[in-house]
Amino acid sequence: MTMRALVTGATSGLGRETAVQLAKRGWRVAVSGRRADKLKEVADAVKAAGGTPLELVGSVSDPKEVAAHYNKIKEAWGGLDYAVMNAGVGDRNDAKEFKASSVVWTFETNVFGVAYWLEAVLPDMVKQGSGTVAAVSSLAGFRGLPQSGSYSASKAAVNALMESARVDLRDTGINVVTVCPGFVKSELTGRNEAGTMPFLLETEDGVARMLKGIDAGKRVVHFPWQLSLTVIYILHNLPGFLYDRLASRLRRPKRPPTT
Repeated sequence: MTMRALVTGATSGLGRETAVQLAKRGWRVAVSGRRADKLKEVADAVKAAGGTPLELVGSVSDPKEVAAHYNKIKEAWGGLDYAVMNAGVGDRNDAKEFKASSVVWTFETNVFGVAYWLEAVLPDMVKQGSGTVAAVSSLAGFRGLPQSGSYSASKAAVNALMESARVDLRDTGINVVTVCPGFVKSELTGRNEAGTMPFLLETEDGVARMLKGIDAGKRVVHFPWQLSLTVIYILHNLPGFLYDRLASRLRRPKRPPTT
C-alpha cells in the first residue's frame, strides 16, 4: 500500500523540501499552503520526484478550511498515514513595544494550525490503529528568547500539546513526534540578520534529519546537536537570574528605518 502523507506550510522552506523528500519514496503527498502559485510549483516538484500530489490551497488557521482539506484527502485516498504539521510564522517582538495582536497572529498558525489538523486526522488514525503525526516546533520553545516572546511562547505551547497527545495516544499505534530544529534555511530564517543563526543548516540536510527522527519514532527530534546541547541541556536548566543576564545580552539592536 502506498503511504499517504500530508505536509502543511508546503509552499517553501522545510515544508516544500519535506514534500519532495517524501515524494522520492513514491508516496502520495497532500501539500497545504496559502499561495496557490507556489503550491502548484510544489505539486509539480512532488510529481517530478515520483510522488502523487494533492493540492490544498488555504490556511491552517481556518478550521473550516482544514476540515474541508481533510475531506478532500479522504475522498481521494481514504485517509492519511503520515502528517507533518509544518506551517509556521514568526516575527521580531520586543516587549518594549509589546502588541498582543502579534501573539494572536503567531498562535493562530503555529498552535491552532496544529490543533485543527490534529482534530481532523486523529479520529481516523485511532480507528485504523496506525499513523504518524509530527509537529514542527523549535528549540526556541525551551526558553523565552529575547525579542521572540510570541514565537517562543507558541513553540512552547506546541511542545506541551504534542507531549500530552503522545501520552494520551499510547498503545493506539499512533506515533506522536515533536520536531525541534535549530536554524534551517527557509523564508523565516531568511529575514534574520547575518551572524545571528549559529550552526545554520541547509534545507535539504535539515529535512533529512527531521524525517530520519520521525521515521525512527523518536518522541522529540532536535538538531543540530551543538545547538540542542546548548539550549536543551544548558540554557533550559539555568537558574532564572543567570538566564536573564545572559539572554539580555543577546538582544539585537533596533534596525534603522529603511528608505
